[in-house]
Amino acid sequence: MSGLKSLKLGELTAKYPIIQGGMGVGISLHSLAGAVARAGGIGIISTAQIGFREPDFLKAPLEANLRAIKAEFDKARSIAPKGIIGFNIMVATRNYALYVKEAVKAGADIIISGAGLPISLPELVEGARTKIAPIVSTAKSAMVICKMWDRKYNRVPDLLVIEGPLAGGHLGFSKEDLKRYGADTDNVSETYDQAAYDEEVRRIIKIAKEYGDKYQKQIPVALAGGIYTHDDVMHAMELGADAVQVATRFVTTEECDAPDSYKQAYINAKKEDIIITQSPVGLPGRAIKNQFMERIAIRGERDKVTHCYQCLEHCDPETIPYCITKALYHAAEGLLENALLFCGSNAYRAERIETVDAVIHELVGAVQA
Repeated sequence: MSGLKSLKLGELTAKYPIIQGGMGVGISLHSLAGAVARAGGIGIISTAQIGFREPDFLKAPLEANLRAIKAEFDKARSIAPKGIIGFNIMVATRNYALYVKEAVKAGADIIISGAGLPISLPELVEGARTKIAPIVSTAKSAMVICKMWDRKYNRVPDLLVIEGPLAGGHLGFSKEDLKRYGADTDNVSETYDQAAYDEEVRRIIKIAKEYGDKYQKQIPVALAGGIYTHDDVMHAMELGADAVQVATRFVTTEECDAPDSYKQAYINAKKEDIIITQSPVGLPGRAIKNQFMERIAIRGERDKVTHCYQCLEHCDPETIPYCITKALYHAAEGLLENALLFCGSNAYRAERIETVDAVIHELVGAVQA
């Protein structure tokens, strides 16, 4: 048994306070999300180019993606009929509102939204039972979103996800912030200023409590970024978090939707292979160094964009260093040398393929029967 409390989101209760982070393109789809939800956590499907395997994706990416939202959700639900299943939808997504509405229509229990501040999210889910959770990285962004939702919509988040500087994929920090927390170097574990970010986490939790008290409800807080072991989970709880969001650890599971070669890239990675790069989204991102990263991030070469997949709201194909959809699509298809392999700071610690059940039991400190 685990000594950790279950996670309550209104009428929903997850047996374990473990949220699986959304990973796109094609890394957290129905198989991973369904397995996590079935095991007692919260399973999250990424909507980032979710329809990339649909036959009309090249010609009509929006239609393909919207169609795939329901298809992936229904498959995940069949794996975990009683589990909590939701979506991660990036604010930077072109036609963001359509994706949110389609996720609600599909039956999403929760929508987690970052890569920008989801200012309009409450109005997009109005009248639905779908819970909403913004991703924030600083006390300033937490205050902005809580104040805006309070004033404009007379509501607060159902859950607040704090994504720290050790997270994978797109990071909600400037390069200066990453330097301040010592999270932009190859030698992260020796230089990362945990104490400095712990203080930021406490400030965010205090804001969540203040706004929760105003509405006479608890706003649970989940800590994300660098959560890899039971000790990491317990540290988050000691800071006052109610849950953790974990992504990287779930990549090397049997149930993860990523191809085997992608999982093996995590297992093969060394600490010095984990680097910070600049994404076309305009945010720093953490990825595994490979031939693609050598060319783009280190030598400064540019991949000419020959086709626009209409993925981002603000993107100029004429000036971006590479097409992020194409790079992530290559990763999901196992074409690794021309791929962007997003990862968290602890990806190099992966040693073997595990099951989702085993990972969750280890994270919560439970004895597996």
